[in-house]
Amino acid sequence: MRLKISLLKEPKHQELVSCVGWTTAEELYSCSDDHQIVKWNLLTSETSQIVKLPDDIYPIDLHWFPKSLGTKKQTQAESFVLTSSDGKFHLISKLGRVEKSVEAHCGAVLAGRWNYEGTALVTVGEDGQIKIWSKTGMLRSTLAQQGTPVYSVAWGPDSEKVLYTAGKQLIIKPLQPNAKVLQWKAHDGIILKVDWNSVNDLILSAGEDCKYKVWDSYGRPLYSSQPHEHPITSVAWAPDGELFAVGSFHTLRLCDKTGWSYALEKPNTGSIFNIAWSIDGTQVAGACGNGHVVFAHVIEQRWEWKNFQVTLTKRRTMQVRNVLNDAVDLLEFRDRVIKASLNYAHLVVSTSLQCYVFSIKNWNTPLIFDLKEGTVSLILQAERHFLLVDGGGIYLYSYEGRFLSAPKFPGMRTDILNAQTVSLSNDTIAIKDKADEKIIFLFEASTGKPLGDGKLLSHKNEILEIALDQKGLTNDRKIAFIDKNRDLYITSVKRFGKEEQIIKLGTMVHTLAWSDTCNILCGLQDTRFTVWYYPNTVYVDRDILPKTLYERDASEFSKNPRIVSFVGNQVTVRRADGSLVHISISPYPAILHEYVSSSKWEDAVRLCRFVKEQTIWACLAAMAVANQDMTTAEIAYAAIGEIDKVQYINSIKNLPSKESKMAHMLMFSGNIQEAEIVLLQAGLVYQAIQININLYNWESKLHFPLYLVVS
Repeated sequence: MRLKISLLKEPKHQELVSCVGWTTAEELYSCSDDHQIVKWNLLTSETSQIVKLPDDIYPIDLHWFPKSLGTKKQTQAESFVLTSSDGKFHLISKLGRVEKSVEAHCGAVLAGRWNYEGTALVTVGEDGQIKIWSKTGMLRSTLAQQGTPVYSVAWGPDSEKVLYTAGKQLIIKPLQPNAKVLQWKAHDGIILKVDWNSVNDLILSAGEDCKYKVWDSYGRPLYSSQPHEHPITSVAWAPDGELFAVGSFHTLRLCDKTGWSYALEKPNTGSIFNIAWSIDGTQVAGACGNGHVVFAHVIEQRWEWKNFQVTLTKRRTMQVRNVLNDAVDLLEFRDRVIKASLNYAHLVVSTSLQCYVFSIKNWNTPLIFDLKEGTVSLILQAERHFLLVDGGGIYLYSYEGRFLSAPKFPGMRTDILNAQTVSLSNDTIAIKDKADEKIIFLFEASTGKPLGDGKLLSHKNEILEIALDQKGLTNDRKIAFIDKNRDLYITSVKRFGKEEQIIKLGTMVHTLAWSDTCNILCGLQDTRFTVWYYPNTVYVDRDILPKTLYERDASEFSKNPRIVSFVGNQVTVRRADGSLVHISISPYPAILHEYVSSSKWEDAVRLCRFVKEQTIWACLAAMAVANQDMTTAEIAYAAIGEIDKVQYINSIKNLPSKESKMAHMLMFSGNIQEAEIVLLQAGLVYQAIQININLYNWESKLHFPLYLVVS
């Protein structure tokens, strides 16, 4: 991935440009010390002066009023706030009319930011004050006061907290009066710029110590750059939180959210004082010290799946390469490409107006349909359909381009959804709620209605990442998730009547992925890479779960690696320095899953005998019990030396009635209550009493009329 820089020969401004801001993906406003506000149209490459400000107004910061306001949506921003060196901020319309000027600070107003809803404005100044204003410019409160100038400010993702600079310190202050304030030393020099992303909840800071850093919202350091030659004067997150841009003297850098650098450009710009991303995240603009405005397009993104590699070579052109035969196809689009995804033998591309669906069998005739809103922020794929997320909602389409459903829930904010908080399978959509992070919403894919009896999946802790398994029957669909303690849990998504168990699978798990071909789960645990060959073992026989795992040392991935994909038996991991590492796992568990799903038990046993591995036998044992195939279960348990279980299975096989067998199978899996219910429904009261006696379960009250027991 790299930046394609475009810079005019002659600057449009006579003095340094202090701030820039996008109205649409093709229109930008820039403000300069020459008192001009200039509009740039990137489609026609024209510039026009909107307004010349009075000579005593030197602009410092600009921020457009947010586009989406509750239910009322504007197609583009209509007004902006401009802060200036005379201690005022000005509310200015798109046409350049100054609607209101407000005396805000003693000395210059160094930054001004609207919150995400557009209900409040925060300003900071040389006087060290942080003030909150209503959208009409009335002072609501002075949030904080300090002895040093505040150079930069940013709202938290929920608009409940404000992050600001205090010399070398960063401070997060909630709007609630008595809430705890978080403060930490972030740089060795004065901090010049901060940004806080609403999607990934990460913080960027840049300082005079010539470094840029990435922090989480608790102030823990995630990345610190090497010192540059000059102070870092600007940083900005891309809207989707996957990339950020860094500006310095004659320097523009494109970085991944984990900190490592994709591209470094050295345009002749002077210092870049301000960086703004376009709404669709495809380009970035910088306000330059020499009067220029620098534009940079993000190109050469890559997508890979099996033997195909797709590269965005220009804004409207993609190159598809089949690495097996070196065949190359060029895909041309009418508009610029915003997002793309390659998976399950399909390439889905969203441009500013349309969505294209290509099959890998035929690159020449894509299926094309129009989009309601152009800025798609996320594409997720499953085997049968794909999901688009934009500012207006979540939409599910089939690969034939047919609209299937649009799930909705109260308080849904689509602008903060990403691949960790939304998951898609052939029959289910799971979405992690932002308002209450302990809740997962589950929807039927085909209808968009809540799954089962509409119960939500709720957990005791905040959930960080969710993933649905991809194969098998709807009734067996499982969801795995990581909570804030980094514990990995698994549970069933079908929510009917009785509460489904949420079972812990592992601890200190940082990232996870399901295989696309069978229900095998992999994750990075602390210093180990772990594969759960048959996660459902926890529901069948928890004792043998450790025998169904594959583990290997993961220290080679350094800290904070992420699993990018799990295709077939190949797992791709991205290390903290940006390099990709491919891990191959054994192909046999996937073959075993295939045999079991088509009830080829003899073939499954034959495979295990051929492979001669404990893990494969343990998986087969759990699969056989789950599918109530006692003969295979007996062979598999014998192979892993679980003699007591072999004897118990033998005793089950000799039981006279079908109900007894079923009840004892449920007991084998630890479902004692269910076993009791099965026996009582079949009228086998004595057996129900007997199993409680055998388990020394004297407290049990059988749910059965007493007179029947007496008789």
